[in-house]
Amino acid sequence: MTGKDILHKMKEKACFTTPVSPHSGEGKSKKPKHITHGFHLVKGKSNHAMEDYLVSEFKKLGDNELSLFAIFDGHMGHDVASYLQAHLFDNILKEHDFWTDTEKAIRKAYHTTDNDILEQSMKLGKGGSTAVTAILMNGEKLVVANVGDSRAIICRKGVAKQLSVDHEPSKEKEKEMIESKGGFVSNIPGDVPRVDGQLAVARAFGDKSLKRHLSSEPDIAVETIDDDVEFVILASDGLWKVVSNQEAVNLIKNIKDAKLAAEQLTLEALSRRSRDDISCIVVMFH
Repeated sequence: MTGKDILHKMKEKACFTTPVSPHSGEGKSKKPKHITHGFHLVKGKSNHAMEDYLVSEFKKLGDNELSLFAIFDGHMGHDVASYLQAHLFDNILKEHDFWTDTEKAIRKAYHTTDNDILEQSMKLGKGGSTAVTAILMNGEKLVVANVGDSRAIICRKGVAKQLSVDHEPSKEKEKEMIESKGGFVSNIPGDVPRVDGQLAVARAFGDKSLKRHLSSEPDIAVETIDDDVEFVILASDGLWKVVSNQEAVNLIKNIKDAKLAAEQLTLEALSRRSRDDISCIVVMFH
């Protein structure tokens, strides 16, 4: 089987293949609590193929229901993001301590998946991907993890709260981590700070040539879903470069349809001339 055949099989296994622009979808929970989700993706104005992938689905496991959401924003190719879409949640759920220590299971699965990607770099290429994942457990507990600058926010009583961490190379913690591993952060006028003068995020999956200076350690946040929570937004930086957290909340707070809300956020980013690929998931608690 060739490398292309393997990638095709991976994409067939995933929720859907490389999205045509635009691409939308929606779903709802089977639990008594009414939860709906919708997503929308639009290819940016760059010359390369779409590099954003996502997962947005409900999964029944015995008496438990998991809601799985993720944004994967690839760079230098889309194959690593595609691989994450096909494998990351499977790796998380395979961890034996997933139900007893979810955070530990997520950290282990992030590291395992990154190692798998690096071992398959001959097939997957030299690129990488950021990731933000959200696991909603029985509609009650939300666990968000991320590497890179794709972002998750939660809206509680109309107020936005960021759950993920933007891993920018210029931040003190990230810069110290990079330099402690022998790397450097460039700061060229007119450009954003970059790891070793190349990558504009301090943490990512893949990127084999930079991995000795680059972390795939996720930041993790846990939220209880109570009656004050209205919705959650996950999106790639194609949205967050031009729309603030509170602006995103204000734009969709009166929209009751999750898919329409995701489309509205994407259209707003386009109207503000975002040139990057834009992918967005909205999860609503009714």
